[in-house]
Amino acid sequence: MSRVAELLAQCRSTLDRVAPEDLAAEQAAGALVVDIRPVEQRRRDGELPGAVVVDRNVLEWRLDPTSPDRLAVSNDAGRRIVLVCHEGYSSSLAAHTLQQLGLPRATDLVGGFQAWALSRASRGAAR
Repeated sequence: MSRVAELLAQCRSTLDRVAPEDLAAEQAAGALVVDIRPVEQRRRDGELPGAVVVDRNVLEWRLDPTSPDRLAVSNDAGRRIVLVCHEGYSSSLAAHTLQQLGLPRATDLVGGFQAWALSRASRGAAR
């Protein structure tokens, strides 16, 4: 196993990850969903409804409730935060970092935006 795979597994062991089909329920329950995908991926694949877009390179500064550069929606360290990246890898690493900053309910979406889009398409086809 590569070192990065080991690191990913270690980070994920601290996360209560969200299944794609459960994302809407998380949002309805008050979770802050944060899309950390690069602008190119968002343009190509589409936006994530209800998500706040935060570039990965400033994520910690925007979500740390003690940061003077935080977003207004990030004032509650106990709020559930669900990070979404393209396929659910970088979001796992980022969510673990947020936990280390004192956001214990930070997590990510299993499979990222791609899994969410597939789940949404499958549910739409089943109707």
